Amino acid sequence: MLKVLKFRYFLVVLLFVGCGETPEKKPSDTQTEVVSSVEKEAISADDKVILFYGNSLTAAYGLDTKEGFPNRIQQRLDSLGLDYKVINSGLSGETTSGGLNRLDWVLNQPVDIFVLELGANDGLRGIPITESMNNLQSMIEMVKDKNPETQIILAGMQIPPNMGADYASQFKMMYPALAESNNIMLIPFLLEGVAGIPKLNLEDGIHPTAEGQRIVTENVWEILKTVVLPKGERR
Repeated sequence: MLKVLKFRYFLVVLLFVGCGETPEKKPSDTQTEVVSSVEKEAISADDKVILFYGNSLTAAYGLDTKEGFPNRIQQRLDSLGLDYKVINSGLSGETTSGGLNRLDWVLNQPVDIFVLELGANDGLRGIPITESMNNLQSMIEMVKDKNPETQIILAGMQIPPNMGADYASQFKMMYPALAESNNIMLIPFLLEGVAGIPKLNLEDGIHPTAEGQRIVTENVWEILKTVVLPKGERR
């Protein structure tokens, strides 16, 4: 019974993922809203760039951006003496369609590691899986076309079966399918250990608290470290 109640809570709160988020905007509207976790600090020629490209989860909705996982990743990198600069390109309310529309502008800067975190808003709106998958595929191809050497990491997401069990299952499998077909890395579930746990989410029930963001940071680091750390230090 406890498990059933927990799942029902998870279902209800995910239905409100778009609440408080801004509507999808055109690229020209979003350019000044892209937040850099390095703020005004110049990126030197020796620095490698990690770009987190996503929605409100990446943007640390409801929190100071310093509490979000992109900035926490920057702190981890700095503590290890690694010459990487993180850019937070998260936009609240973003769909895969909106992400595709603004990606060309974002890729005007050199990117060494591209972390793609989009799709949750598609799933909760019931956008056809094929459409979301095609948009994600197009973004992956755009990054590769811009620089074949860029390492791409795809952040997996899951949704409850409010749109039907088949839809939810297909949505979940979309991410590993894309990762495999494009030979890119996958974070199995970005919100593992956070989704559906009230104390780790804000009052809206879906966006992580500062503590929730710490857990998300570990989910991201588990994959990211395989790229940024020497083999002997990947623990």
